[in-house]
Amino acid sequence: MHSTNQFQIDQEAMRLQGAIKTFFDNFAVGTLLNRCNIRKLKGISPLAVFEAIFLLAFKGQNFYRGIVLNRELGFQKDVAYDLLENPHYNWRQFVMRLAVKVVRVIELLTREEREKVLVIDDSDYDRSRSKNVELLARIFDHNSHKYLKGFKLLTLGWGDGATFLPLDFVLRSSAEVANRIQGIIKVLDKRTCGYKRRQEAMVKTTDLLEGMVKRALALGISADYILMDSWFCFASLIAKLSAHVPVICMVKDITSNFYCYQDQLVRLGELYRRMKKRSGRAKIIASVIVSMKNGPEVKIVFVRNRNNRGWLAVLSTDVGLPDEEIVRIYGKRWDIEVFFKMVKHHLNLEREVQLRDYDGLVAHTSLVFCRYMFLALEQRFHDDPRSIGSLYHASCSEIQDLTLVAALQRVLSLAFDAVRQSGEFAEAVVMAMVDAIMDAALNMIKSLQKNCAANT
Repeated sequence: MHSTNQFQIDQEAMRLQGAIKTFFDNFAVGTLLNRCNIRKLKGISPLAVFEAIFLLAFKGQNFYRGIVLNRELGFQKDVAYDLLENPHYNWRQFVMRLAVKVVRVIELLTREEREKVLVIDDSDYDRSRSKNVELLARIFDHNSHKYLKGFKLLTLGWGDGATFLPLDFVLRSSAEVANRIQGIIKVLDKRTCGYKRRQEAMVKTTDLLEGMVKRALALGISADYILMDSWFCFASLIAKLSAHVPVICMVKDITSNFYCYQDQLVRLGELYRRMKKRSGRAKIIASVIVSMKNGPEVKIVFVRNRNNRGWLAVLSTDVGLPDEEIVRIYGKRWDIEVFFKMVKHHLNLEREVQLRDYDGLVAHTSLVFCRYMFLALEQRFHDDPRSIGSLYHASCSEIQDLTLVAALQRVLSLAFDAVRQSGEFAEAVVMAMVDAIMDAALNMIKSLQKNCAANT
């Protein structure tokens, strides 16, 4: 039994390595690395080093056991550290270009009328046990309502409701100097990617989002809506983003947001109280088109909260969209929450390496995003029958059933061929038999049709 289980484990490992190699070959990962200035290191191909680190999560190993202590890789640990910590490597371009290629494949499996969305959200990158990590900061955890040491992982992703793919990210420190535990340690040329990413790590979240969206659109990513949580619902930000793609986001009753209703500026709670509510236990309580103070015209849909007797509000800059569609499309935002849980708990975003260098953190996060793209594509191929290709399209064409008359003709032709071969009947007799049987069959069909018409 033990040998059988071990054989199955070995076979599964071989299958996984084959799938990863196919993924690397199909999407030309080595070429992408080269185009993003991620070049040869000390005689070792960067693709070989990248692949070795890529496989760690699937082997159940951390960086220390799988790279530092591993003598079978063909390179030393310094080579792996050089790959991750080089400030000249453009990891943003690598992630986005790879994501664009994967999106192109996914779009072949998606109907044109299905909405494609860009999703924006952030999550905690916990480094509570660290002290000397570059740009380490005190960040606020919205779940525990406490401050912790780490970063905010601001992420932009693409989804179609079935598959989610990360496109871009900023590993944010803090815009407030008082909240930064460590500053910039490396002395870098201002033209390097590492310097530029360190500078944007100290910028407010709301000042980063438009640039992220514009970069994605410039690379050819198509999207019908931008989905955001209530943390990003500010009039100025919504105005900027909606100039590129319509925005749908959750709204909360905060003091900085006012809406023009009946020539008066009111907060969200007051707006809800003035609304005429739908009767009964309708899931959608009310909706209204208003203008945000210093912002665009928006449609706000009030939805019944399933967890308590309160309500929730969803905002859309596409005021012509039906209420139900606004709520349905906003539901696609949940995919990014699944993504955050997956990369943290299963793809070892926070636990795999204990790097202190900011470039290393960015490179490792980029690599983890690539792991998720691989898994998302494998899941889509496994779950979606359209990924079978031409065989699917061939089977999609409806197989027409034979009519009764056509089936009878085929059976009779086979039978009378056998009769002719026997030589016991003349041809005229055979044809007379065919005519008699066909006349009887047609008369029976006509009588059945008349009975059916009389019964209806």
